[in-house]
Amino acid sequence: MAVGSACCATPAASNLPSFVPGSQAQPENKPAAAPVLRRFKTYRIKRFLGNISFVVLLNLLVKPAWVVLENVVQDRLGHEVFGTFTALLTLATIVAGISDLGTTQLTTKRLAAAPGFFQEYFPTLLPLRVGLGVGFLGATVGVGWALGYRGHWLLLLAITAAGLLLTQYMLFLRGVLQAHQRFNTDAVLSVLERLLLLGLVLALLPLGLTLDRYVGVRTVAVGFTFLLLLVLIRRFYGRVALRPRWEQVRQVLLDSWPLALITLVYGLNERVDMLMLERLVSAKEASYYAAAYRWVDAVMMYLWTVLPLFFARFAHATGRRQEQQDLLWFGQRVVTVPLLFVVGFGLFRGELLFFQFAHSTPAEVARMTQCLQLLFLNVLVHAFFALYSTLLTSTDHEKPVSWLVTGSIALNVGLNFLLMPRYGALAGAANTLLCAVVVSVGYVWLVPRRTGVQLPWAMLLRLGLVFGGLCGGWYLLRTYAGLPWWLETALAGLWLLALVAGLGVVKPSEIRQLRGKA
Repeated sequence: MAVGSACCATPAASNLPSFVPGSQAQPENKPAAAPVLRRFKTYRIKRFLGNISFVVLLNLLVKPAWVVLENVVQDRLGHEVFGTFTALLTLATIVAGISDLGTTQLTTKRLAAAPGFFQEYFPTLLPLRVGLGVGFLGATVGVGWALGYRGHWLLLLAITAAGLLLTQYMLFLRGVLQAHQRFNTDAVLSVLERLLLLGLVLALLPLGLTLDRYVGVRTVAVGFTFLLLLVLIRRFYGRVALRPRWEQVRQVLLDSWPLALITLVYGLNERVDMLMLERLVSAKEASYYAAAYRWVDAVMMYLWTVLPLFFARFAHATGRRQEQQDLLWFGQRVVTVPLLFVVGFGLFRGELLFFQFAHSTPAEVARMTQCLQLLFLNVLVHAFFALYSTLLTSTDHEKPVSWLVTGSIALNVGLNFLLMPRYGALAGAANTLLCAVVVSVGYVWLVPRRTGVQLPWAMLLRLGLVFGGLCGGWYLLRTYAGLPWWLETALAGLWLLALVAGLGVVKPSEIRQLRGKA
């Protein structure tokens, strides 16, 4: 996430063997007059939309329930205990993300373009990832000790980090399914761990919930899901003999390094606030921020579920600029429109999301709500521009993106040191929003210069007008109608649909295309 020069840089050539079967880069095409859906073949769109819809449906069934339950866990354990655990979880998440070293994205890109990459490189990649996981587990404990965690907290950090490293390994293996376009299987696996954890935590509530038990059931859920994924990978692709070749290890790490840097800066950019709050201010302030960020993370799960599908599609269309442009223009609506409504709800009815906190004071709930509103504006920025980062990183432009996010992290950390001691969690949320804006401006600047793909400016304007109209209508409903929240929300949703149709974000002809026979 986190600038390259103004000139168009040629993507760095990879030294990995190219398995792309006899294809040549397509000449630059000017945008055709036909609608995007017509150029990007209708049957392909319908199938891809089906994949996206299935993934989103599964997450809608599981993720909100998990967020509500985790709020209950936070309320039962108390802000002080849960704030410290949040800091440990944040540290483990950052280090676990770094442990990937970019190999997941590299593997997805290579497999999407060349299926032969699996047999050639996976005998090396599988043991390499195991070694990286073990090494980074030790690094996590070491960093935790250096930050001042001792005794039982250090043990909880080690157990939490081990579970997250298994999760990272699963993301790596799921990249194989995504690259081979097995999106529905991947969708089921993406929610299975949360579904298991949901059941285990619900079973714990009547028995008595403690932090140790909570950490234990998290570990059990991720372990079971990991074993199931190993079985599926072996069934789909057969047994892979583990024969690491050191020249391949060196080459993979060299080629994945730009992606590793992006993973590092993304993880720091999104997570460092909670860790800094707990260390610089208090565990309670970290807990308030965590309660708000949990809903943000649930909403952003839509992006982190949908964007990997576009990542694989962009990589599959390497060298075909017109197809990439059609994907971007189509994806702009798929990614942005659903989040406009969610962001509107957070801005106007955010306090309703903290109904589980029966043991918190009104002032604490108000603090969490203010953090939520600022962070939901951050979601809005990502809804408009995160897809551009996906296009850049899937087409070998990782380096300028990583420098962009690195600058954002430096700005964020500097502002945190300056503002957090005075404003606490609100400073963390405001700094996150500002950095998201800075990074997104960089994406807009980079995409046409580095990829040659034109941005959908007219559609961006329409989407901006849709969100402005939604907020205006919701404000009038909230101020003058005096309706129950659920009726107010339903009317706001209908108003959004009217704006989407009236401003031409989705045209009736496109709906007829998708409903017709492929």
